[in-house]
Amino acid sequence: QLMEIFDYFSNEQRIWIDKIRECDWSAAKFLADLLEKNTFHTVLGNGSLLVMADDEKLAAFCTLTQKDCISDDTLFPWIGFVFTVPEYRGNRYSGKLIKYACDKAKEQGFENVYIATDHIGLYEKYGFTYVESRIDIYGDDSRIYFRKLGE
Repeated sequence: QLMEIFDYFSNEQRIWIDKIRECDWSAAKFLADLLEKNTFHTVLGNGSLLVMADDEKLAAFCTLTQKDCISDDTLFPWIGFVFTVPEYRGNRYSGKLIKYACDKAKEQGFENVYIATDHIGLYEKYGFTYVESRIDIYGDDSRIYFRKLGE
């Protein structure tokens, strides 16, 4: 199965907002609202929404942005909103998307990339290292991970 990965903002098609909104995850609905109201960059700063598509079907997505739910201007960019549609799970698409995001960050000259999550044991598989836990902008406990972008 050949998956295409593209930046939503270089291919802004309304269909992707609706497909993201259909995902059974509150953060996906929040992301769809940001896209619909054109506030994605206001809230998340400079960055991309990376979409993995199987023709016209949404398979997975994530963001690569200057801001995330941790309020700290010294840490960026962030990989966020990592989601794989249930029927596409088990194919390591998240890993491919994260690698794509890391490559993109490296091309942009960044040395590190960060993830804030409540998952334990998931992002370690993708080369991320746990840094510390902090309270995020929503008042929740969030685990901060980073990955050094290799040579």
